[in-house]
Amino acid sequence: MSAFAAALSALFADPNIGRDAVYIADGGAPVLVRAVARRADVVSDFGDARLWSETTRIDLRVAEVANPRPGDRIEIDGDAFLIQGEPVRDRERLVWTVDLRPA
Repeated sequence: MSAFAAALSALFADPNIGRDAVYIADGGAPVLVRAVARRADVVSDFGDARLWSETTRIDLRVAEVANPRPGDRIEIDGDAFLIQGEPVRDRERLVWTVDLRPA
């Protein structure tokens, strides 16, 4: 395991950063995973207008979720979400970032 992978595992395990979540692939069985939540707002350009929207993004470890797909379900603290859009992996191929919408 690389030093970066070890540091990443420590961050996901930290109770102040990582959170327990349940990942359910479309048609699959529930799997307990760790997630790092990002609830940043996004400002998007649309023509001459700028649109503000709340977003819910989370990071998932590739080691726990090999291939997340749009429509897969994530449950965090009793709230259910669906993955929307294509998940994106980081440069080191250790973390997926997924956009969520309420289920």
